[in-house]
Amino acid sequence: MNEEPLHSRDRATPLRVLSRSDLADLPITPAAVVRAVEDAYLAFAAGESDNPRKLSVADPRGWSVAYAMLGRDGRRRVVAMKTSYKFDPDHDRSTKRYYTTITLYDDTTGAPIAMMDCARVGALRTPAVSALLVRETMRPGARRVLLIGTGTQGRNALPHLLAAAPQLRELMVYGTHTEGLAAVRSMLAAHDPHAVLETVSDPRAAAATADVVLATAGPGTEVALESADLAPGSVAVLVGYGLAPSTLIDADRVVATSAEQMRLTGTDMAGPDGTLRGVDAELPQILSRRAVGRRTDDERVFVYNSGLVLTDVAVAHALAERAIAEGRGTEVPLWD
Repeated sequence: MNEEPLHSRDRATPLRVLSRSDLADLPITPAAVVRAVEDAYLAFAAGESDNPRKLSVADPRGWSVAYAMLGRDGRRRVVAMKTSYKFDPDHDRSTKRYYTTITLYDDTTGAPIAMMDCARVGALRTPAVSALLVRETMRPGARRVLLIGTGTQGRNALPHLLAAAPQLRELMVYGTHTEGLAAVRSMLAAHDPHAVLETVSDPRAAAATADVVLATAGPGTEVALESADLAPGSVAVLVGYGLAPSTLIDADRVVATSAEQMRLTGTDMAGPDGTLRGVDAELPQILSRRAVGRRTDDERVFVYNSGLVLTDVAVAHALAERAIAEGRGTEVPLWD
């Protein structure tokens, strides 16, 4: 089906609804995702885009939490609203419900672009951000990577990392789920069939040899690498779980996607006195060359990966363009 270009849509255009199944197998390369995310950060650093602080509400009993995030991408001329809602009364995976969506509007014509399930957006955006963080903070000559965790983020981590830093060829993974380990291997092979991945049984011993540690494990992990486990000159990226607070407290340098987001969501990494160490540099400033990710080859860098909605907007827009071009989704005349 031939679809009209996004920029030709006007205010009378129906809203395109893109479901999880519409987006699940939509082709997009890790390199394209990394480019979209980097461009979003550069636009933000240049003052061309807006990323206000998120809003949240939570049930006082801890049953649920919801977030709303608004962003304006000045380069793509797209405005978006992302929402997420988690219902988890029993803190049990079998009963937890999690819904996240993003709605895009064309800020040149005023037309709605799409309302989308955001699961795949997050699954792609986060590892792309990690890849950029590693590229900007790893020491020269870095080659060896340890991935901790085999969930959604772990499965997507290595293809995006290699898209941004192809010199990282010595790859290790630690995980406790057979299916997850197989999925990490399958995802990597699909994007880089010549990559070699070693499964390790001792994450601490592996970390001592790694230039890069990607901690993407879930909250149930028993792994919490201490600063003493990390090699001199290494970079440790916290995406989920797998690093102890000492990796932040003892780091020679701290980098984050957003210092404000780290203050809000990184409280479990605070020191014994309850103080959370500050950030030395943020990714948008590093990418725009207003700050440096690393000062010396031997310093250990701690990196905190938290989301900015502008990166969700960039990836969602890239997926929406491809989905609409292929005629996917359902048009809904919501405002008729």
